[in-house]
Amino acid sequence: MTRFDEFLKANEAFAASFTRGDLPMPPARKVAVVACMDARLHPEKALGIDIGDAHVIRNAGGRAQDALRSLVISQQLLGTREIVVLHHTDCGMLTFTNEQLAAKIAADLGVNVAGQDFLPFADLEQSVRDDVAFLRNSPLIPKDIPISGAIYDVRTGRVHEVARA
Repeated sequence: MTRFDEFLKANEAFAASFTRGDLPMPPARKVAVVACMDARLHPEKALGIDIGDAHVIRNAGGRAQDALRSLVISQQLLGTREIVVLHHTDCGMLTFTNEQLAAKIAADLGVNVAGQDFLPFADLEQSVRDDVAFLRNSPLIPKDIPISGAIYDVRTGRVHEVARA
């Protein structure tokens, strides 16, 4: 049995008691959260987000540059009016440089990705500040949109604020 087969079985139980099919497309709390894809981070549980409350956009490192397309759609077409950037402790993005990953890809896959920015970072708090600043300075994000940045601690489950713009 594959993991997907397990997921399909779990979904049968979920769907059997599902009663939220009438929720509107726009998120009720009008917020978009940009978070890392790390399996130890469950943004919905950590931030008290229920089905239908928010858009949660996940990528490696929770990087705003990767999420910009989704954020623009979230705001312009679906009415979100706030952004939260959520990075976390012990992030894999702290463990490599672009050059190291490019060398691994070349060795493993025979593909040249030199010059590709995988958006790693060396300083966790600075990465949050950089992402908040990137969004604040983007012409695609209205200036009246509150933008906050925080770090989730994978050991304690606590979130602490790093930046607001």
